[in-house]
Amino acid sequence: MHDKLVFGVDFGTESARAVLVDAANGEVKAIATKPYAHGVIVETLPGTSVRLNSEWALQDPQDYLDALVDTIRACMNEAGARPDQVIGIGVDFTACTILPIRADGEPLCADPAFRGNPHSWVKLWKHHAAEPEANEITELARARGEAFLRYYGGSLSSEWLLPKVLQILREAPEVYHAADRFVEAGDWIVLQLTGELKRNSCAAGYKETWNKRNGYPSSDFLKALHPDMEHFVRDKIATPIYPVGTYAGRLTEEMARRLGLTEQVAVAVATIDAHASVPGAGIVEPGQMLMVMGTSICHMVMAEEELFIPGVNGVVEDGILPGLYGYEAGQAAGGDTLAWFVRSGVPAAYHQEAEQRGMSLYALLEEKARAIKPGESGLIALDWLNGNRSVLNDASLSGLIVGIRLETKPEEIYLALMESLAFGTRTIIEAFEDGGLPIRKLYACGGLSVNNRLLMQIFANVTGKQVEAVSSPNASALGAAMFGAVAAGAKAGGYDSIMEAASRMKDGHSVVYRPDEQARQTYDRLYRLYKELHDTFGRGSLMKELKAVKKWTEKSV
Repeated sequence: MHDKLVFGVDFGTESARAVLVDAANGEVKAIATKPYAHGVIVETLPGTSVRLNSEWALQDPQDYLDALVDTIRACMNEAGARPDQVIGIGVDFTACTILPIRADGEPLCADPAFRGNPHSWVKLWKHHAAEPEANEITELARARGEAFLRYYGGSLSSEWLLPKVLQILREAPEVYHAADRFVEAGDWIVLQLTGELKRNSCAAGYKETWNKRNGYPSSDFLKALHPDMEHFVRDKIATPIYPVGTYAGRLTEEMARRLGLTEQVAVAVATIDAHASVPGAGIVEPGQMLMVMGTSICHMVMAEEELFIPGVNGVVEDGILPGLYGYEAGQAAGGDTLAWFVRSGVPAAYHQEAEQRGMSLYALLEEKARAIKPGESGLIALDWLNGNRSVLNDASLSGLIVGIRLETKPEEIYLALMESLAFGTRTIIEAFEDGGLPIRKLYACGGLSVNNRLLMQIFANVTGKQVEAVSSPNASALGAAMFGAVAAGAKAGGYDSIMEAASRMKDGHSVVYRPDEQARQTYDRLYRLYKELHDTFGRGSLMKELKAVKKWTEKSV
């Protein structure tokens, strides 16, 4: 075994995964995954009778710490590694996933006085209950001509910091005022590891409306938003912003003991999970789009120039890698869309067949869907089961399937949902290219790209582009490990730049999917129909009215 090892810890939506890799070549020595004990909290606060309304998505920060300790210890045991071999740890996290904390780092939800208040818990990235606040912030910024809005495609998402904090202030002012800081969960993990709160430029830039040259929105704007937010930046989030992957500190004595490591381990400043996947997939050049395909789908691309592209929800200098502008777009539901159908739309006969044949429902549906020609089902769907992140950036939108008949089969619906994800991605690619940023190559990583070959072929056929799918399911964790190696530095056995780390530690295995010309022609016709649905329902009021009725009904119960 090589003498120098680094950890990458990837905190996803449902679980955390640690990978222990050789710092010299990125060879994975051990992997460990642990689901969060409380999962995604969407109905009732654990240990209470407090019920949550729709659009809420919370988590318990203690689950993160438990997963961190257990996965790192499991990797060390599996690899038979010595503590003195580990030189660095990198962390990536879903975002915007925030929590209110005390000055000493204790989460407010750990305080018995606030345990029963849902606003004191972690608000997961897909907490969409702050949609009214997001719309209000956007409208006010437009009316005032605020420059920060152009960095986010012209509107803010309910998934981001300001809408979530404004919701807390309005619905639970006692939580807002009791919190000494609101922090990204990734930064909070680094705080637990090192005792130092160091906000990362990736989350600050993409999710917190911070800009490298202009900082946060002005106190005048925040005061106009809500009088109590005038000094929000100074009082609740003002700490220096650090570039992703740079040195954050070393393990505290307590954390070294809990993890079974030494206090000499360097810890990198955190980053967002999707963004860590870019170097993790070996991408270091402009014009190459990476689709990070998990519960949601994130589209990452870098360029040498700063462009303001309508509907593309983030352009951040040094946001992904230093020296380049990083662009982010995405679909709010990827794997979640397919999981919803498998969970809710498959009849008992399919369950029985899958069990008899010793295969998963996903594999059975993919097998059956593979026999259907493009367009043969007569179905087309919109991929908005969790709202639209790009290019409409509207979480109030919802899913739609058109063309269902009495003879429609489950696999036809499953295929239509897969196709909708590819159509949504094509919309995003066209937005980039119309905005002056050509996409030269298309890459994919994450669980969906590894486990669903039919889906990847559909993406190639719909986009008309070759898709290179990185075979490793650990791109985010590997990217985090690369940042951990950079935090340790060359003298300790790591690297002095992420470019060097990515070139030496990347996984070289991939599967290439090339467009089928006949299928592409059919999908061009279907895509025109998708765009018609996209514009009709995405820019109309019907879906918003449906959601308004749902919320009105909830309040009247």
